Amino acid sequence: LKEVSYNHIPNFPTATVEFHKGKLIFGEIEGKRAIIMQGRFHLYEGYSLQDVTYPVRIMEKLGIKTLLISNASGALNPNYKKGDLLLIDDHINLQGSSPLAFKGVSLLGERFADMSEPYNAELNQRFEAIAKKHNITLHKGVYASMVGPQLETRAEYRMLKIIGADAVGMSTVPEIIVASHLELKAAAVSVLTDECDPDNLKPVDINDILETASKAEPNMIILFKELIKSL
Repeated sequence: LKEVSYNHIPNFPTATVEFHKGKLIFGEIEGKRAIIMQGRFHLYEGYSLQDVTYPVRIMEKLGIKTLLISNASGALNPNYKKGDLLLIDDHINLQGSSPLAFKGVSLLGERFADMSEPYNAELNQRFEAIAKKHNITLHKGVYASMVGPQLETRAEYRMLKIIGADAVGMSTVPEIIVASHLELKAAAVSVLTDECDPDNLKPVDINDILETASKAEPNMIILFKELIKSL
């Protein structure tokens, strides 16, 4: 096991979210070599989309073939409950741009990256089988990504529901786009930390979000460990 601080990696962004430790960990999970990020980057921290996705490109150069992502999001689908898990099957990019929108991107891969299956179907099927085996509630749906850091208004939640989003957050989509660009297999599971009902909207407490995420952690560990074991 080896840990490297983001501060010691050339050109690597610095994690500014207080509960993100800012370390790259090299080790093994279920006998498989793994690189683990303790802390990710967001547009709302003032970074560019290229900054946010730089770690994915670095990890691909280090040899990863599969990218597994976890995040927290707000539930829009009325059938989802706080504390449930969501297997992301597709996404809607509402961050205003693309991490591939820069000069020279074609030197790193196909400019017009295919997005017909950004979330690998085989990986998703394995996640679903593991959830069923352990009686874990795992929905499958569409994730919308906003810039943040402010949460959405009632009108924005209504819009998101109309266009087909089941959950909303502020991350993941840029990394998935770059994973597709690099032809990596990718999957993502989200902890639904709050219910975003525009007709009954209540203020969100960050401590409550963290507590909900913490309670969901054991099930997330089961899903990810068994998925990695199956690779």
